Amino acid sequence: MTLQPRPSRLKSALLLASLLGLANAASAATQVDNAWVRATVAGQHASGAFMDITASSDSKLVQVQSPVAKNVQIHQSSMHNDVMSMQQVDAVALPAGQKVSLDTHGYHVMLMELTGQIKAGDKVPLTLIVENAKGEKESIKVDAEARALNAPDHGSMDHGSMDHSMMKH
Repeated sequence: MTLQPRPSRLKSALLLASLLGLANAASAATQVDNAWVRATVAGQHASGAFMDITASSDSKLVQVQSPVAKNVQIHQSSMHNDVMSMQQVDAVALPAGQKVSLDTHGYHVMLMELTGQIKAGDKVPLTLIVENAKGEKESIKVDAEARALNAPDHGSMDHGSMDHSMMKH
């Protein structure tokens, strides 16, 4: 009896596992950098999350989740007649290979109905759901650093009918 087939089957299985691992790595190629969340004061009900996202293929950010907020939405800020306003959007386009910044002046994530205060230095868990052109969804887990209240801010925007508590100085 020869033992030759078993090692070759093992090599084949290892090769297949390696190739599958590479395929998974290639499909999970959305990169998130510089993720941060604005710290809050006691009693504040909302905050913003900001980051840079680069997808390797044409994709879109379709959802964000976080255990620190009961309601998480993707918003876009815009200027109309010298008035800054903000509205919810269904998705943010992520063109292949291009960095898309979610910042205080454009697209950003709103964390609303916060479950507690977010303090400077906290790590805020976020899960981004990105959908590629084939409709395949990828979940990306990010720990965003909470930054002090004096970080660049979008507090002067018109948030419409949303309940956003104002900071007291």
